[in-house]
Amino acid sequence: MEDLKTKILDASLSHVAFDGWSKETFDAAIEDCNIDPALAKSIYPRGALDLAIAFHKRGDAQMVARLKSENLMSMRFRDRIAAGVRYRLEAAAVDKEAVRRGSALFALPTNAAEGAKLIWGTADAIWTALGDQSKDHNWYTKRATLSAVYGATVLFWLGDDSEDHAATCEFLDRRIDNVMQFEKVKAQVNANPVASKLMAGPNWLLSQLKAPGSGFDSDLPGHTNSK
Repeated sequence: MEDLKTKILDASLSHVAFDGWSKETFDAAIEDCNIDPALAKSIYPRGALDLAIAFHKRGDAQMVARLKSENLMSMRFRDRIAAGVRYRLEAAAVDKEAVRRGSALFALPTNAAEGAKLIWGTADAIWTALGDQSKDHNWYTKRATLSAVYGATVLFWLGDDSEDHAATCEFLDRRIDNVMQFEKVKAQVNANPVASKLMAGPNWLLSQLKAPGSGFDSDLPGHTNSK
């Protein structure tokens, strides 16, 4: 079944540039593969939408494989994060038009939740591959900030025609620097006796958040510690 899934996805890419992630693309792909439409629908129940999701997740898997194969230990941690985003863009660069069409698809109100979920998934994949051990609210803030950085960088990258996407790399570095500055300010606030008292309430509330899989029986994406 995985082989058929890959075969249909590969066949769709030659049609996406003309028809986007659409029913026309899905129908053309299964015709190219000579696969029964009912079988194709069992593999991709939502048709082109599931194709676009599979394409995105393939890029995530390629990025994770590269992160695990590269020796990043000599890098600063912020540079390892930047490398993860760059590797993800390089995986997507194989078919940039498919990414562009995917961005348009997931910008639609009916698909926006799926798009946000995919971006979050990419951020989570980067942090997990880099060995993030967060179990509290930092699990969320790390992924939320990286999701924002990745989403903005992808939009910039889609319009970047500089050599080797040098302008995108510079844009990415600036966004990560902004995040690091925010973390520095947060640390300064917590170290300030007066400011830390003002933040005692919000910090307590945040301390009740636990990352998924932190020893609690829940199928929700994180939850509060009621103990």
